[in-house]
Amino acid sequence: MAVSKIRFSARLLAGVLALASLLAPGAALAGDVLVFAAASLKTALDQVAADWRDRTGKQVTISYAGSSSLARQIEQGAPADLFISASSEWMDYLQSADLIKAGSRRDLLGNRLVLVAHGVEAARIELDAGTDLAGMLGDERLAMALVDSVPAGVYGKQALASLGQWDALSSKVAQTDNVRAALALVSSGEAPLGIVYASDAVADAGVSVVAVFAQESHAPIIYPAAVTANSTSVDAQAFLEAMSGPGAAEIFRAQGFEPLVGQGDG
Repeated sequence: MAVSKIRFSARLLAGVLALASLLAPGAALAGDVLVFAAASLKTALDQVAADWRDRTGKQVTISYAGSSSLARQIEQGAPADLFISASSEWMDYLQSADLIKAGSRRDLLGNRLVLVAHGVEAARIELDAGTDLAGMLGDERLAMALVDSVPAGVYGKQALASLGQWDALSSKVAQTDNVRAALALVSSGEAPLGIVYASDAVADAGVSVVAVFAQESHAPIIYPAAVTANSTSVDAQAFLEAMSGPGAAEIFRAQGFEPLVGQGDG
């Protein structure tokens, strides 16, 4: 990658991180319900929250970031009422520390892992052990969320390892704090390829899905949601129920998620 392009990438990433800081829990405005949610949920969850506000008049404030970052902030005393993780592991982490309200946890959504390319007409790629992704990248980078902590990055590393691709690609990965930042690198053309969720690809017209990773190539992608043990909101449980209802399920499905609750009339 040319020096000028690296510098521009650094400026772009700095801008993304600056925006993320505005959305961080410490910067959130006070509201009836404060939700900490995985960054990949933003487009769909913003709509679910807006619909709930219209129906109830109740305020929802949502802070988006990587699940690992949000879980650690809750552990350190951040005043979240609800936590929605992009992996069971980080919800397990908080539950083991008694930071989740007993009985409130539920598996809310599923998702798929995809390889995206810059542009709207990118050619499809057949993903198997013989695919030369490293060669396709050349001197450029594969955008991924942090591969050892952020769920999308963890799943992506697992998927590449299952294909025998990780060793060749590990030095070519541009890691970001959350999956939406990785998506932004591909959408802007700063990275030609990236690994994100199917829902992220739906949310950004600047990328094309060029391959879908087999579900057996990585751990199941589950989004658990729960009320935090320290929540003081009388409306937290009500909003969790709304996210689990049929109206929210329709919104989530339209944005590329697989609702795991809310299939009936309740």
